[in-house]
Amino acid sequence: MKLRRKRKFAAEVATSSLNDIMFFLLLFFLIISTVANPNVIKLLLPKASSSQQLSKKQVTLSVDANKQYFIDKQPVSSENLEEELKTIMTGIDEPTIVVRFDKTLSVQDLVDVLQTGAKLNIKMVMATSK
Repeated sequence: MKLRRKRKFAAEVATSSLNDIMFFLLLFFLIISTVANPNVIKLLLPKASSSQQLSKKQVTLSVDANKQYFIDKQPVSSENLEEELKTIMTGIDEPTIVVRFDKTLSVQDLVDVLQTGAKLNIKMVMATSK
């Protein structure tokens, strides 16, 4: 008596190329994530309904929630803020500073920074998130 064996078809998935695809996706997202957020100082910016774009040399003054001042990512003490702004803005026509101010700070802190800019005849623009 002859017994027949049933041959079942087993479906297989070729996964040899998935390693290459995952590597390229990981590399793509790592590169994009570093380009997408150039500022390393994390702030919660206030919201605005409209925004303006500046086409001049951009100097950024950031103030975080701990009242630490940064001019273009360089820490500056609050006592030396006026002197540092004066040295950076020498020789620039129509000096403009983008102020990135944490929304948890009081309005008086913002007014103090804006008064410093007004004293030096510097135009200050408030950065907001959409």
